[in-house]
Amino acid sequence: MPLSGPRGGEGGASQSLSGFEGPVGGAPHGARSTAARYALLPLRLFLGITFVYAGFDKLFDSRFLSGSGPGSLAHLLDPVHSSASAPWLVSLVEQSPYGFGLALCIGEIAVGVGTLLGLWARVAAAGGALISLCLWLTVSWAATPYYYGNDLAYLMAWLPLVLAGAPYLSADAALHFRRRRRGRMIFS
Repeated sequence: MPLSGPRGGEGGASQSLSGFEGPVGGAPHGARSTAARYALLPLRLFLGITFVYAGFDKLFDSRFLSGSGPGSLAHLLDPVHSSASAPWLVSLVEQSPYGFGLALCIGEIAVGVGTLLGLWARVAAAGGALISLCLWLTVSWAATPYYYGNDLAYLMAWLPLVLAGAPYLSADAALHFRRRRRGRMIFS
């Protein structure tokens, strides 16, 4: 059954069969349209702020970046080596805990800032998903039941942003608008 059909009479314009008018049958309009348009904004804000905070928190914690001792990345990974789904990742990090710790800090900050600004939003979200996946496969894999480990939830939260990007209130949207405007001026 088609979503829209010809209106009897004037010009063959279509009318939605679902009762909603719009470019797509059943598409929300008014306040519902606005809410749908900005639905991912709270998720962007939460993930962006959380990752910026996590990155800076680790970066300014002298214990985290130290090679050993309580609070260091190496110390945090010791108990998870045997229970991780990807123990080879833990072994890789243990070879250079300072380097990987610093890379994690910088990665979290870059992902968070990119997400907040909506700059290369899909790339930032993919980076956030990758960080969350690595943490889930190593640090929180053994959480039982699985929903006690928060890294899986973060991974799932990044996926809508990987798919949708940041089409509104973002640097990506501003750059897209600017490119379209320039294209029109050149070819008009």
